[in-house]
Amino acid sequence: MTVATLDIKAWGNNLGVRLPVAIAREAHLREHQRVQLTVDELGRIVITPIVNEALNLEQRLESFDPARHGGEAMQASQNLGAEKW
Repeated sequence: MTVATLDIKAWGNNLGVRLPVAIAREAHLREHQRVQLTVDELGRIVITPIVNEALNLEQRLESFDPARHGGEAMQASQNLGAEKW
């Protein structure tokens, strides 16, 4: 088991901790990977990797929220090809 003692630093309006490469490797974490942070009943912070499964087109379309994503999937103020309206 790898152990590291770290300092918490200010990062904008948040607090941050940089994970040493030995810790990240042992936990199988990689750059740009999403993780979930939780605090258990003893006040310990638990970092859990989020496993992203590849979504098919139907699953991606189900998750599309026009209010969140600005309405149309592709907005265009003019014709982009040879289409006729």
